[in-house]
Amino acid sequence: MKKIAAVSLTALALAACSQEPEVELPIIGTAEGCAALTAEALGATEASTNWVEASEALPAYCEVTATLSPVEGSNIGVVYRLPAEWNGKLLGLGGGGWAGNVTIQSASDGLSKGYATLQTNGGNDGTDVWANSWMVERPESAIDFSHRAIHEMTVRGKSVADSYYGQEHQLAYFQGCSTGGRMALMEAQRYPDDYDAIIAGAPVYTLQVQTSSVFKTQTFAAGNGAGGFTMEDLQLVQGAALAQCDANDGVEDGIINNPASCTFDPASLQCEAGKTASCLTAPQVTAMQTVYDGIRASDGSFAMAPMQRGGEAGWSFFTVADGSGVDATGGNGLVNLFPLFFGDEEVTIASFDDANYIAVRTSEFADMYEAKDPDLSAFFANGGKLLMYHGENDPAPSTLVTAEYVDAVMAQNEAAADQLRYFPIPGMGHCGGGPGADSVDYLAALDDWVNTDEAPERLIGGKMDGSLTRPHCAWPNVARFEGEGDPNDPEGWSCVPRS
Repeated sequence: MKKIAAVSLTALALAACSQEPEVELPIIGTAEGCAALTAEALGATEASTNWVEASEALPAYCEVTATLSPVEGSNIGVVYRLPAEWNGKLLGLGGGGWAGNVTIQSASDGLSKGYATLQTNGGNDGTDVWANSWMVERPESAIDFSHRAIHEMTVRGKSVADSYYGQEHQLAYFQGCSTGGRMALMEAQRYPDDYDAIIAGAPVYTLQVQTSSVFKTQTFAAGNGAGGFTMEDLQLVQGAALAQCDANDGVEDGIINNPASCTFDPASLQCEAGKTASCLTAPQVTAMQTVYDGIRASDGSFAMAPMQRGGEAGWSFFTVADGSGVDATGGNGLVNLFPLFFGDEEVTIASFDDANYIAVRTSEFADMYEAKDPDLSAFFANGGKLLMYHGENDPAPSTLVTAEYVDAVMAQNEAAADQLRYFPIPGMGHCGGGPGADSVDYLAALDDWVNTDEAPERLIGGKMDGSLTRPHCAWPNVARFEGEGDPNDPEGWSCVPRS
């Protein structure tokens, strides 16, 4: 593979000499131009290109694969996909878990809309989302994954696209969810000049997500498994929470629109005699309440962030709720990083405590990896727009912690009133799934916001099969059904203040 160089002088000259007041769209890229992106033409030593013909699902595009090495020990794999008919815009894409993402599946939506897409492996070729011991073994790769890979991918990608099409891009957007959401926030915080507008979904933006996983495993394992839950137990709890709170938004549809206001008490399910399928033991009640409340650390932060009511049946995907205490994900990858925090000290999921939590959150690694800075003044000063979203049924990062960050940004940046919008998505799981209206075209909403300069106050979501349609309201409002007709008609819903 070949390292990508800066934009060619020829491309710059073509752009400078153009007499057209506006660029005519689409801008056309060709197979011949793709083949011309050789190592010599790019001033690089390792690169490869491939022209992909149009298919039923995707347009024709030029695929550029390269390795970027901004410093010794850094090897950032990138893939740029440049559509034959370009809308003049770039779309950077984030990864998931402890992995990057260079798949065509992730790029397909942007490509089909005419965006030139930018992707990276984050500095490591592995795709196992929990396998991250390489970050201990290769310090430069840890820096790459924390923040440098997305930045380098972006800077070089702009040059590649501008060179290929013979003119500068008009706008650059970034979109990511989960780890990609952390990457999105990191771009706004560390590299505010990289993107004009950013989408950050369900951001795993601090190591609280990983420490929460560890403490949830401990909580459910309390009493030698007495605090554990079967899937039937979780469904029992979810059903009881829905029975109490589902109708609060005006419709009984298996979705709690404002779960933070739900006061369902798991003690109402406590067994009076022996354990049955319709009740919980006392240790189970205690464990459930602890998970709802979260656990505060000695510094006042959430060592275990609270979980919301109404999505309990989906917790087992990210949480060891069976009481075994055996977590195949290693605390969502945290265990693999213990040598960074504790050296040779023996720390396990079972023994992890408050002091360990503080050591993790105050480590040099956390300072490099976490994207928690609420100061987005430089990004906003550039006119940057930030669209955030998070599923209320997410079993991994807590929506309450995301709301904390949003509120902090709002408090610290006056421009955020116009340039930040956050959409909690009722009933949605981690980046998608769940009973909620989880299919939302965030990219179209962002592009419309940029083009009109009118911030969205609600987004329309649905199910891919067309069975559900719901409006999602911008924070801090929440949707309530005021009509008497079809709840799938968004006009019957209002955005009202949260109670």
